[in-house]
Amino acid sequence: MFIGEYQHNLDPKGRLAVPAKFRKELAKGAVVTREVDDCLSLYPKADWKKYADKLAALPTSKADARAFARLKLGSAMAVDIDKQGRMLIPEYLRKAAGLGKQAVIIGLYNRLEIWDESKWNKYKQGTDAKSSEIAESLGEMGV
Repeated sequence: MFIGEYQHNLDPKGRLAVPAKFRKELAKGAVVTREVDDCLSLYPKADWKKYADKLAALPTSKADARAFARLKLGSAMAVDIDKQGRMLIPEYLRKAAGLGKQAVIIGLYNRLEIWDESKWNKYKQGTDAKSSEIAESLGEMGV
């Protein structure tokens, strides 16, 4: 289970340290891909397979389904955690998410999100300002 918020630096080669408490769960492999909110998602390989199977089953006759599958599957890359607990984020993904030197890793139960620190802080401020509205709409959904 992934929860919490962690700040780490990307080194000049594009490697990012994974929080120590998550390394064991990612030791069997992981997949990093683009996310819709201008960040990246990191999935353990087994969870990625379940998600990718759902994406692959989307109807190719629907333009939105094709576009979303391209975004997620087409940009995905398998990554390994090295002995120092780092993973190399491919340059095209760093660029897509606008990652600078400072990154924030967010635990979201079955996946991690990787954000540029300044983008995360801006996003979090906006979300915090609307937290009552968000909570109310989720309440209507049974959460």
